[in-house]
Amino acid sequence: MKTVQLIKHNNEDWTYLGENQKLNNPLVLVFGNRFMLEDANIYNEIKSLFPDGHIVFGSACAEISSRTVNENSITITAMEFEKSSFIIKTSNVLNTDLDSYKTGLDIINQLPEENLKYVFVVSEGSFINGSQLTNGMSSKNKDNLLITGGLCGDDTRFEKTLASYNENPKEGEIVAIGFYGDSLEISFSIHGGWTPFGPERIVTKSKGNILYELDNQPALDLYKKYLGDKAKDLPGAALLYPLNVKSVDEKQSIVRSILNIDEQENSVILAGDIKENSQVQLMMTNVDNIANASERAARQALEYREHKPEVAILVSCIGRKLVLDQRVEEEIDEVIEILGENTTISGFYSYGEIAPFHGEMSCQLHNQTMTITLISE
Repeated sequence: MKTVQLIKHNNEDWTYLGENQKLNNPLVLVFGNRFMLEDANIYNEIKSLFPDGHIVFGSACAEISSRTVNENSITITAMEFEKSSFIIKTSNVLNTDLDSYKTGLDIINQLPEENLKYVFVVSEGSFINGSQLTNGMSSKNKDNLLITGGLCGDDTRFEKTLASYNENPKEGEIVAIGFYGDSLEISFSIHGGWTPFGPERIVTKSKGNILYELDNQPALDLYKKYLGDKAKDLPGAALLYPLNVKSVDEKQSIVRSILNIDEQENSVILAGDIKENSQVQLMMTNVDNIANASERAARQALEYREHKPEVAILVSCIGRKLVLDQRVEEEIDEVIEILGENTTISGFYSYGEIAPFHGEMSCQLHNQTMTITLISE
């Protein structure tokens, strides 16, 4: 496998991060600042760099490269596969009456099943129901099919996100890249590093991804009470205090970020579904815990591999980025140190991470995690 990485900051030229080499028929992952991806010439500009490339766009809260974390920029990772192949399909949630489950099912059904080993998903992130999307994608899942990816981001603006395949980025788009070939070796891991605190409460009223009541009390009122002075900074402040959710029909608890609030309904809007009768607890973390979790994810993803990874795709959460702040590169440095300099690293900071729990195969929507997928052929 051959790889090339480039970066571009506003009003600057493209800069190669390492060797510039000719690639044939490459997969070109383009993650970047939403405003820069709205440039009407962006697709043609990148097409001129990779004339026979298959170009996948996704807006990000920040991009991850083999060097570090990049912000207010666009980072390209182009990959030439020598022994395996890929097929790319798209779907748009705006064309399915905002039915996230149907969108997820539709996009997986487009990919031919024979010899399909892995699917990487770049999804719109501003109004998708991530839980329903992953349920749809997993509904026909074979035990040997791994699905990972993430919801696109827009920093802390939460205005809109963009994605596309071989066209200018647009709203509502979901892109699925199916990887095929006997020589492919794929492994993954996922870790958070957040700790529950305070009392556990029961979800007494919810619908989809909207949480109305905890212990028969308005959810937003309770949340504001816990935040204290920080409540004035909602909804942004909520990213620092996600919810640990234990559902009655899930073996493992899942973390849910609060993406918005509804003052009129006194409710909070989450990145994914929250079921009634679930147990909910606030969570917190610090820089060291987040960096250590990323290191654990990298080590776990390397376990039981036969070959060294050639490419690592990292999807981390905007909430982690906010906690890390000026030290955001520390969790990426931990991963680079474990994987080694010969592994090309690509990825982005997201509004939600898509992956199974470790040891399982059915993909789910996660928040506040570092998801690592390792690829070699």
